This record gives sequence, C-alpha cells and structure tokens, in this order.
Amino acid sequence: MATFISVPLKKSSEVDLVKPLSKFVTSTYPPGEEQTEYLRAVEELNKLRKSALGRPLDKHESSLEILLRYYDQLCAIEPKFPFTELCLTFTWKDAFDKGSLFGGSVKLALASVGYEKTCVLFNVGALASQIASEQNLDNDEGLKTAAKFYQLASGAFAHIKDTVLSALNREPTMDISPETVGTLSQIMLSQAQEVFVLKATADKMKDAIVAKLANQAADYYGDAFKQCQYKENLPKYFYFQEVLPVLAAKHCMMQATAELHQSALANQKKKFGEEIARLQHATELVKTVASRYDEYVNMKDLSDKISRALTAAKKDNDFIYHDRVPEVKDLEHIGKASLVKTTAIQTPLSQKFTDLFEKMVPMAVQQSVSAANSRKSDTVNRLIGSMREATNLCNGVLASLNLPAALEDLSGDAVPQSILEKSRAVVQQGGLQSIEQLIKDLPELLQRNREILDESLKMLDDEETTDNELRGKFNQRWNRTPSGDLYKPLRAEGNNFRNILDKAVQADQVVKERYTAHCEMIALLCKPENELSAAIPSANPAKTLQGSEVVNVLRAQLAQLDEVKREREVLEGEVKSVTFDMTAKFLTALAQDGAINEEALTASELETRYGSHTQRVQQNLRRQEELLSQIQVSYQEFSALKQSNSEANNREEVLKKLASAHDSYIEISSNIKEGTKFYNDLTEILLKFQNKCSDIVFARKTERDELLKYVIHRALLVSRALLHSTSHHTSPTPLLLPQEAQTLMMTAKDKTATAYMVLSVQMFTQFNLKCNFVILLLSLRYYQMPMAYNPYAYGQFNMQYMPYQAQGQAGYPGAPPAQQPYPYPQQPPQQQPYYPQQ
Repeated sequence: MATFISVPLKKSSEVDLVKPLSKFVTSTYPPGEEQTEYLRAVEELNKLRKSALGRPLDKHESSLEILLRYYDQLCAIEPKFPFTELCLTFTWKDAFDKGSLFGGSVKLALASVGYEKTCVLFNVGALASQIASEQNLDNDEGLKTAAKFYQLASGAFAHIKDTVLSALNREPTMDISPETVGTLSQIMLSQAQEVFVLKATADKMKDAIVAKLANQAADYYGDAFKQCQYKENLPKYFYFQEVLPVLAAKHCMMQATAELHQSALANQKKKFGEEIARLQHATELVKTVASRYDEYVNMKDLSDKISRALTAAKKDNDFIYHDRVPEVKDLEHIGKASLVKTTAIQTPLSQKFTDLFEKMVPMAVQQSVSAANSRKSDTVNRLIGSMREATNLCNGVLASLNLPAALEDLSGDAVPQSILEKSRAVVQQGGLQSIEQLIKDLPELLQRNREILDESLKMLDDEETTDNELRGKFNQRWNRTPSGDLYKPLRAEGNNFRNILDKAVQADQVVKERYTAHCEMIALLCKPENELSAAIPSANPAKTLQGSEVVNVLRAQLAQLDEVKREREVLEGEVKSVTFDMTAKFLTALAQDGAINEEALTASELETRYGSHTQRVQQNLRRQEELLSQIQVSYQEFSALKQSNSEANNREEVLKKLASAHDSYIEISSNIKEGTKFYNDLTEILLKFQNKCSDIVFARKTERDELLKYVIHRALLVSRALLHSTSHHTSPTPLLLPQEAQTLMMTAKDKTATAYMVLSVQMFTQFNLKCNFVILLLSLRYYQMPMAYNPYAYGQFNMQYMPYQAQGQAGYPGAPPAQQPYPYPQQPPQQQPYYPQQ
C-alpha cells in the first residue's frame, strides 16, 4: 500500500474568552434574562474552544466534529462582537516549524478573529487528512470515507489560500501562507483522486475508465510536485518530511497504472505493439520508483503485475502477431477523468451546529439600531426644543408686558395672584439654596471628568513614549506597529471629549451669569407674602379699567394663549412616548440585500411615526405667533387707558422683574439639572473610554514585554553562537562583561579580525518594569569551519550568562500583531438648551 500524506495540526495558546466577551455583554445588554443567557453562552463558547484546541485530538470523526462546531461558532459570532475593540489576542504556532537549537518554533499572535478562524480551518483540513490516511482502503466504506475527507481537507486549504491575506491584513506564518496551503490543497486533491483509482480497480471497472482516472491522478501529483520543487518559500516540511519524494513516486506510480490499463485496452483493440510499448514504459516508471523512492512506496504488486503482462504480451507478439512496437512518444495520449473536487467551505460545516448566540443580532444591525436611535433622538429633541423655545419666547413677551399681573393689579396695592403663584412655585422647588448647591456641585463634576480623561490620555502617552524609546534603541528589530499610529483613533476620541467638556464649561458660565443677573429678584420671590407685598411699590388705583372691553379682550387672548401652552405640554408628552424598534427591519434588509441602508429605512420610519406630530407642532407655533401679535396690540390700547404716573411705572417695573425672575429660575434650575445629568452620563462614557485605553495599553505592554524578551534572547544567542564559532581557535572564552568586551574590541582590531560590538544596558521602569537587561551583540569575521567542528557540542565550552529557557518554550514570533483601531463610543446624551449637543 502506498504512503498517504497527512498534515500536522497547529497548536494554540490558551485564551480566556470569558472575560472580554462577558465585559461586552454586560456593558451592552441590561441586566435580565437576555444578559444571563448571553453570559451562559460565553461560558459554553470558552469550553468549546478548550475542547477543540486545548487537548490532543483523536484521529476520529467525533474530534473533527468539535473543530467544525467551533469554526461554525466563530463564523456566527464574528459579526456580533466587536473583536477589534475587545483586544482578544490569539496565539498560534507554525505547524511545520519544529524550532531550532537556539530557539523555539515560530508563532504569531494577532488580535483578529479572522486569524483564529483561519488557523482553526487549517486544523480542520489537517485532521481531515489524518482521518483519511487512517482509513482501511481494502473495503468500500474506507475508500468512500477517505475520498470524502481528502476533498474536505483540500477545500479547507483552498479556502485559506483565498482568504488568509484579507483576514490577517499582514504577512502570515509560513504554514498558512497562500503558497503553502495552495500546495497542500493540491496534494489532498491528488490523494482523493488516487483513492478513486483504487476504488475503480477494486470494483473491476473498465480499463479505459481506470486508465483515465489514474492519468488524472498522475497529473494532479505532478502539479503538486512542481509546486513543492520550485517554490523556495515553502516550509522545510515539504523537503524534510518525505513529502517531495512521495509525490514524485506517486506521480510515476499513477502513470504506470494508467499505462497498464491502457495497454489492456490496446490488447482488446488488437494493437499488440502499442500494448507492449505501454507496458515497457510502465516498467521503466516502476523501475525508477524502485531505484529512487523504494523506501516511500511499495511497488511490488504493481511491478509484478506489469512484468507478467509484459512477458505474456511479448511472447504472443513474437510468436503470433509480429506487430511493430512504436516509440513511446508516438503513442496516443491517455485521456483524463476527474471524480474529485475541493469541498466548498460554506457555514455551517457541522450538521449538528446550533448557534450559542442565536438571539444576538449582528454588529451591523446593532450599529444601525444605534444610529437609528440617534436619529430618533435628534427628531424628538428638535420637536421638543422648538416647543420649549416657543414657550420661553411667550413667557418673555408676557413678562415684558407685565401680563397677566397688569390685569390683576388694577387695585394698585395688593400682590397680583400670578405673582403669588410664581412665588409659591419657586419656594416649592427649593428657592435659591437648591440652585446655589447645584451650581456649587458643577465644578466638582467637571473636574472628575477632566481627571478621568487626563489619566486615560496619560496612559497612552506613557506607553507611546516607552515604545518610541525602545524603537530608537533597537531600530528595525523593534518590528511592531508604532503606538502613535495605533492610538490615532483613541486620541481623536479623546480630543472630541475634551471639546465637549470645553463647551460644557461655556454653558456653565452662561447659566451662572444668568443666575447672577436674576438672583436678587429670585430671593425676593422666596420671601413670605407680607414681605413680598412690602417690597412691591404701591400705585394709585385704576378701578375705572375694571370691566372695560380692552381688559376683557386681553384676558380672553391670554386664556387662549394658556390653552396653546397646555396643548404643547400634551404634544411634548406624546412625542416622548413614541417608541419603535428597527431591529426586525434591519435584520430583514441584511438578509435580503447583504447590507443595511440605515438612513433611508430610518427616515421612512421617522416620517411615519412623527409626521403628524410635526404638523401639529407647526400649527401650534403659528397659532401662538398670531395670539402674541394680537396681545401686543391689545396691550397698547390697555396701556393708553391706564393713568400714567411714576408710582405706577415703578410698580409695573418690579412686577415685570419678578415675573421674569420666576421664568429665569425655572429655566436656570432645568439647565443646571441637565448639566448635572450631562456630567454624570459623561462620567460613565469616559470610564468606558478609560477602560478601552487601559485594555489596549495592557495588551501593548504584554506584547512589548514578549518582544523585548525575544530581542534580548536573540541577541544573547547570537553572541553565544559567535563565541562557539571562535572558541575552537582559542581557549574557551566566557561571555564578557562590558569592560571585558571593550578590551576585546581593541584587541580584535590589532589581530586583523574585523569586529564590532553593540553593547547596551537599559533600565526599563515604565509600567512597573524594574529589570536590568544587558544586550551584547558580537559580530566577528567568519572563518571557514574545520571539518571536525561539531556545532552541537556546546557543553565543552564555558557558557556563562546563558539565558534559561524551559523545555518547550517558544521564541517570539517574527512579526508582532498589528492592532486594530477602535470605533467611536456613543456620545453623551442630548442637552437642552445650553449643554453640548451630539
């Protein structure tokens, strides 16, 4: 039985999925049944990963089923979680790199779920190839199973070839590079075709069919052999794990099989010379395999079968037919027939798959819903803002006319009823003390937000400074994404928050100035009725106006205006109470079109929900405008009838100020409460921003420590290796301390051995790293290595300062992962009317 090629599995480091995913769930979904369900699903996902990647897998379909379920689950949750924001790093080792004498195997760590999917799919293909290679090909069921899994493996590797570069956005490790997985896909397809050749032979199908199948298999193996032979960037696996000679042997073996069955077809057509020519060619092919690749494949059965057929054919031709034996080059080409194709990778791959997060909507829908809610808030705030602005305008006009107090004050000495009501309203809301306390609290709230923002940005600044210092010291060896580039989105977000705080400070100042302007009259409104009456100047009575037509008209108009204001209050409540959820419509659009036109869908829904309210608000505002115009005309007539004297004017002026003070108190109190809510809401948003900064800084610190360890480790290994290369010329030399290295440098110049040393001692104190690292790079002229040199006998030399490396410890990957930018967070809530808007 010929050897079949299988692929080793990639190994992954353990990753805690629970903490970052649970953090997202708790911050996105309110406490309740839905949140509990998702948290439970996160735990199940973590267990599924451990089952799929955290233990050795048996070469059995049940193990493959676990891998397929995990891959399907990754595909299902990829659009539902913001993995670029979660700083979830996946680390995988190169499947083919077994490490070297001085370092561990190559590994790559990336904060990309696309990378995780790619590596899991690689293991799907690898395990499928191992399961197929374990099948018993002596029975029909084993042949069918092997063909099925080889085609699945081919499809998995082909899918990686097409998607790996876009999934990683950087250079992958060699085992998952497009060249490698493309070659693996071709090898698996070749083996699937060979299995069909074996099945066709076992089923005693026609020689013409078997010949075409075998010739196609030979062609597939030839293509795979060429890909291995002529691509220098393929991993050593193909050269040192016996793959290349197996491919060459299989190519010849399938050609010989095709020639054998085609010779039988020639015999049936009475083409005896062609029969002999094909058998002779087949004999040459099996001899080539036997001489070069005998240890990889067993050709005895095929060789004996060809030998017997050739002997019989020659005997019959020599004694009976005497047909001319043509040259091989003159023979008609054998046809080809392929019964295999790469299995298309379409999720779900597992027939038993059930999405753990089935009820969770994709991030595209979540973002669209968030945008729709923002548009809804804008619409609601616009309608409510226009109504409140109209109310303020109305109050201001009435206060300037001293209405309705002027109509109630015809006696000239009693406190108007409207003023008394305003006084009671101010007292009930806490008076001056409540406003003063709220104003006093604003600076503390502002300072707390500034401190959170400053601390967040300082974390980024400190980490970036450390990164720049290390990049300046290690130059191209510090091959990771600069922190300055990585933090641009976060800094832009931080600047946006700073601008919001600056605008809030301006709004605070406007509120304080307005309070200062009205605080005296507000204090007067807080006094008891007798003190309030004594503070208001008295005037000569104007009883002659009592019951006049102009007074009645003004009162009727004011009543109508009050009705308009009450209608606005009802409208405001109705506008606030409108609720709708766009999730279902967005999900339908995503399923039908593959994309969501959020703006068009939301605009249509807003028009349906708020169109009638918008019309009613506009009608209400037009009605108020008409009434205010009529009231101003009537008031002019009323003023002309009133007796003009200084006492009356002074009294009216005080009443106007009191009415205006009441309106200002209500508005200032509302603004300060809005400001307090604004700062408290912003504090929560800034804390989330601080957590994002902390998470990415922690991830960068972990990456930095690992890269620093790798760079220093490599430097010491280079020094040790170079000392090995020179120790056989001289007495054993210990690794030198800085002073000794300086002396050696001067000595080396005198001995014509061109040498240089790069020696640096760095103290790293940022981020609680208090370690001294000594980096020694020694490069000497390379001398021809003597024949007796044994590079592995390092025990005979005195290797001081050798860094300890535990068994199985891997080196740092050649290129650290690039970090993904963060999306902008939800902005602070809408404020009316002073605080910054979103």
